[in-house]
Amino acid sequence: MITKAIISVAGWGTRRLPITKSIEKCMLPVGNRPLVDYVVQDCISAGITDIYFIIAEGSTQLKQYYSDNDTLNQYLIESGKNEAFKLIALPEGVTFHYIEQPQAGKYGTAIPVALAARYIVDEESAVVVGGDDFIYNADGSSEIKRLLDATPEGGNSMLAVNVPKEQVANYGVIEINEDHEFVQIVEKPAPEYTPSTLINISKYVLNHDALMAIVDFASSEQTGEYYITDPINHYVTGGGSLKVVEAQGEYLDGGSTAGWLHANRVVLGD
Repeated sequence: MITKAIISVAGWGTRRLPITKSIEKCMLPVGNRPLVDYVVQDCISAGITDIYFIIAEGSTQLKQYYSDNDTLNQYLIESGKNEAFKLIALPEGVTFHYIEQPQAGKYGTAIPVALAARYIVDEESAVVVGGDDFIYNADGSSEIKRLLDATPEGGNSMLAVNVPKEQVANYGVIEINEDHEFVQIVEKPAPEYTPSTLINISKYVLNHDALMAIVDFASSEQTGEYYITDPINHYVTGGGSLKVVEAQGEYLDGGSTAGWLHANRVVLGD
């Protein structure tokens, strides 16, 4: 059973400046909850009990959100607002871990995963997701659970979202084989040349071998950004396999202003 998740939230959120100068991108509100809490709750609903956040150096807002606030608790008691406790209760049976990613040095989507991979021991697998986008299901069902259920025992998988063909040039498109297994990612293809209409949203279940491939890649000397798709491509061409699972819910991305506004409209039923 997979019980660990790695959630990367160390980015600067430059697309959301100036608000992300003082509010971490993953803490931007969708309704009355921060973006990242939709990811966390999805993981918890799937049976995850250990969540490893990769945070920026000096980050405090996420830790505060997933900690008790004694001053607030006392205020609610004194004000007779006991019904509010259910809104701020911490999830039971879940342990949160915080790993700081250095500001200086290597960067890219592979780096935070490599920092957390040492906590995933032999024979273990982990869910790997970002903290500023999520799959929303109005019925409250868990997309991560569906991904886990579709993952072969000890294997690897990734979520994909189907988009209209005319939009594929905006994304990394996933090429799959007849068994719905990952072949490669084709970056921003022209619609007439796209291998599919399934796009990568960087949500995975990865076994120990795949995680170690990411660690090895992050330890190498590269120029520029360390993308997680590079070691995944290498892992697959070396004989590994990765099942591609199409998401059933709606993909919501809070990384852009338009995406964040749309996410609020969807979640709030507007």
